[in-house]
Amino acid sequence: MSRWLHFKRLIAFGLLVSMVGCASIPAGVPPSPDDPWEPFNRSVFEFNEGLDKYVLKPVVSGYRFVLPEFIREGIYNFFSNYNDIYTALNNLLQGKPDYAFNDLMRVVVNTTMGLGGLIDLATPGGLEKHKEDFGQTFGVWGIPSGPYVVLPFFGPSSVRDTFGTVADLETDYLFKYIPDVGLRNSLTGLRVVNARNTYYEAGDLLDGAAIDKYSFLRDAYIQRRKYQINEGRDDEEPQMPAYENPYE
Repeated sequence: MSRWLHFKRLIAFGLLVSMVGCASIPAGVPPSPDDPWEPFNRSVFEFNEGLDKYVLKPVVSGYRFVLPEFIREGIYNFFSNYNDIYTALNNLLQGKPDYAFNDLMRVVVNTTMGLGGLIDLATPGGLEKHKEDFGQTFGVWGIPSGPYVVLPFFGPSSVRDTFGTVADLETDYLFKYIPDVGLRNSLTGLRVVNARNTYYEAGDLLDGAAIDKYSFLRDAYIQRRKYQINEGRDDEEPQMPAYENPYE
């Protein structure tokens, strides 16, 4: 069985678990026109919350206990440098060659002088960090976002961004094309742990706040994606404290 087929079956399993009992909308929470599938989305959200609470967070706690901060920072920088390659590609597809050149220069500087990307020398050197993906590229091309949707394992998304996520994964060398299956799986696992580690404390802050966490994350995600696609022309960048794509 191919690794990609196995992963798609995991996603399907997540959907089936979520469909066993769709969550209801809490009383007093107004419906959102961007979220017509809210009961189903809330059930997937609860599945992801359980996965995070009982699997991801304990693993990340051990990760933080075992590895000192400078090593975790090096791992973060390595994957961030790798992601700059795809950011450059998406900036080029969006018609922003100057940004794409900047991103490629970041990769060159950090790979050659930053020990393969373990040290970020590009940012203090004046090369701005960007973050682009195929979902943003589709948005720049004029494809509408469609309804909000929560994906198993991946979290907040939209119909457009779901196709963007598929494109991201299909073109991701570390995720799909490394010949050594053991190495590929290990790197994927490390990426997931690294991604969760970047918002380790933010999730605790949300859990302790007197808010509807689902609605907060949904609204923050929708606003942030609009900001990213519009290049911040409308307003200040909203904060997205949790559920970044685990493969970034």
